[in-house]
Amino acid sequence: MAIAAGTREARLVLLATVLGSGVAFLDSTVVNVALPAIGRALHADLPDLQWTVDAYLLTLTAFLLPGGALGDRLGRRRVFSVGLAAFGATSILCGLAPDPRWLAATRLVQGVAGALLVPGSLSVLRASFRPEDEPAAVGTWAALASVSTAFGPLAGGWLAGAVSWRAIFFVNAPLVAAALWAARFVPESRDPGRGRPDLLGAALAALGLGGVVLALVGAAESGLDRRALAAGAVGIAGLAGFLSVEALRRDPMLPLGLFRVRAFAGVNATTLAVYFGLGGAMFLLVLQLQAGLGWTPLASGAALLPVTALLTALSPLAGRAAGALGARPFLATGPLAIAAALFLLGRIGPGAGYAADVLPGILLLGAGLGATVAPLTSVAMGCVEPERAGVASGVNNAVARLAGLLAVAVLPLAGGVTTASLAHGAMTAGYGRAMTVAAAVTAAGAVVALLTLRPAPARGAAGPRGAARPAPARAPARRTPPAPPAPAGPRGPRPPG
Repeated sequence: MAIAAGTREARLVLLATVLGSGVAFLDSTVVNVALPAIGRALHADLPDLQWTVDAYLLTLTAFLLPGGALGDRLGRRRVFSVGLAAFGATSILCGLAPDPRWLAATRLVQGVAGALLVPGSLSVLRASFRPEDEPAAVGTWAALASVSTAFGPLAGGWLAGAVSWRAIFFVNAPLVAAALWAARFVPESRDPGRGRPDLLGAALAALGLGGVVLALVGAAESGLDRRALAAGAVGIAGLAGFLSVEALRRDPMLPLGLFRVRAFAGVNATTLAVYFGLGGAMFLLVLQLQAGLGWTPLASGAALLPVTALLTALSPLAGRAAGALGARPFLATGPLAIAAALFLLGRIGPGAGYAADVLPGILLLGAGLGATVAPLTSVAMGCVEPERAGVASGVNNAVARLAGLLAVAVLPLAGGVTTASLAHGAMTAGYGRAMTVAAAVTAAGAVVALLTLRPAPARGAAGPRGAARPAPARAPARRTPPAPPAPAGPRGPRPPG
């Protein structure tokens, strides 16, 4: 039975879903700020720190789409509760890590748990409420869940500096316990007709991406030795197998036919470019502020607050404006603003002050993201048929996670940032080169948007938000709920990181 807004059951469902998604979003923002503290405590080198971030993103990216389908088939409350329990257990194991390998291994498992929570929280919410109450429930969920994203860097910086880096993981345990208690009151729902989860595709994606990332991270420290070449070969073979499975499967997690739609392919390429730049910036900037400038974890976390504040404030406005004017102008200018911000932030060096040197780039980054994120998501969903909007949003979300995964692996290699430069406080030159590469990739996303999206049609003409009206995609539809933490406008923003 569907739940009415304002009832005790409604409040408990909101509590469960907000806490469940909140811990996953919180984990994506608190860890970066604590990386230098983790490195000192565990005697971790730069590849270890890269894997602390990428291990989580690797399995989260690979299992994000089948995670939603698993809930549809086996029961949304059941799968969501399993994800909660696994996330809480792995958070404790992360906090107990005696060495970097333990931490990376538990982060891999934590990413799988996150893949059950991220789509599962919104799926549970939508299946639980009456249709007329769903928009208000989703809006409340989005507003509350965005708080964890906004204050993640500040909370992570404070915990790492005042308590311990381990506290950023232990803090998840009471939140998960409260969510599990509230989840007992969530009505069970399922839709077994949606098709079987594509677990083979997810496993091949994880193998392929893992091999490629291992090769890139290893090459940054040791060059293209035998280990890096072998890992790269395994990764390429895994990705080739993944594409073969997706092309042959009747209900793939990644319907390749969607990419025949020019606007869909273009907007996902732009997403990849924008989130590549953002993911690299969030990884490298924190290292530079702490290792290069000597800032505390709390100060470096607080420095990032304007990014999320501007993203949250501007995204609803950009979403509405893109609906009226078309998304093309926003997806051309927004990435260029982000690219300019990354270039400015790449010039930060020893002796830099916050107001004069850091804040201008931070403000420009937040403004560029605020203009970009909501139009990106709305075009990804609006350029395909309505029955495919859910899976289109899921694919776009997975592409954003993939971009961060690749950025953390590629940019230190591209800039020449190594363990030695990090340890001796001499990473400024490599950091500047890496941020310049990130800026160039992000600017390329603006060019792709200009080339693949049509100008907005005249009022009354067909066409979704300025995107090209697609030809019917041939891939079979499967509903996968979108997983951005703070929808604004049509399908609002994902958080940084």
